[in-house]
Amino acid sequence: MEYMLIIGADESNPAPGPGEPGLEEAMGAWTAYTRGLFERGVFISGGSLQPSATATTVRRAYGAEPAIIDGPFAETKEQLAGFYVVRAADLDEALALATELPIPAGSVEVRPIAMRPDETGAPRLVS
Repeated sequence: MEYMLIIGADESNPAPGPGEPGLEEAMGAWTAYTRGLFERGVFISGGSLQPSATATTVRRAYGAEPAIIDGPFAETKEQLAGFYVVRAADLDEALALATELPIPAGSVEVRPIAMRPDETGAPRLVS
């Protein structure tokens, strides 16, 4: 089964950026975590995101034209910061992988993936 580990973080306490103290240590933890996923053969994809201030949201209501809105849709303290898609035998294994994420604070939502496109673009159920 495939699961998405959805990482939420409080942007008022950002991770260190290029040239800032602590960057190398923070990146080392993430690199080690990601390498571990590769070594276990469970990594499918993942990525970190730019801050929510860079987001643009396309919002659609039934019967209406899409509206394009600057900024993120969610109005919460935590914003979507990144994600991993992993292969796990079951929810317990996916939760174990999520607890290993090196986030100093924030949340990780673990959600099963229902379907995704195959090489031709056709949807396929994920089991």
